[in-house]
Amino acid sequence: MEKALRIGGIAAGITLIGFGIAAIVLAIIGGRTVNSNLSQEFITGTPDMTPSGIKPEVAAIQGEQQKIAAAQKKANVPASQQFTFTTVEAPSCSVAGQHVNNGNRAQCFARYMRIHALGASSGLTYSQMGQYAAKPDAPVQSTDFHGGTSDPKYAQTDPTTGQPVSNGARNLWVTETALTTALYLAFTGSAISLFGIVVGVALLLSGIGFLILTLSGGIEHAPFRSKPA
Repeated sequence: MEKALRIGGIAAGITLIGFGIAAIVLAIIGGRTVNSNLSQEFITGTPDMTPSGIKPEVAAIQGEQQKIAAAQKKANVPASQQFTFTTVEAPSCSVAGQHVNNGNRAQCFARYMRIHALGASSGLTYSQMGQYAAKPDAPVQSTDFHGGTSDPKYAQTDPTTGQPVSNGARNLWVTETALTTALYLAFTGSAISLFGIVVGVALLLSGIGFLILTLSGGIEHAPFRSKPA
């Protein structure tokens, strides 16, 4: 029984050490891949990507949201149809002038990108903007109060195709969402890589502990060892 426990302890220790080393290596490779791919995009934070530098734009967006809210009330838009605006706050991180080459900087850059997109949409999100560019004389109740409408009969028409003109601000939001999603995934990948390293170290230390316990004879003195009659 003691021999079986000793063999089992050695096998468990070696297995844990192997899994720990594999987890650490794979995590490091994954993290390097994320950072390398980010670096190849040559993204650099703009000068306003600091908590203080972005404050004027945040204040401007909040002001535009208030104007739209007032305009909706003035147009007697039912309360149930009035916009609930997204929260706009200055990030606490800074990436101004920095090369975005790791997950933390990618996340920070994405947060500032969202503010820039909200600045172009007067604080409206994708679902709140009209699908088309509204005609100048379109009834305000049929618009998103930012030059867009989802009613084709009030949309501007492309003279070449005869089709409604798409809302440029809404299209910009789609592009921004795609880019920020990729940046957030890079941050997630970096976080998973770090977690993999932590788990790998834990497995490695556990395996070493098993081997030390087994090879030092700790198994022979375990409390569940049967006593001779």
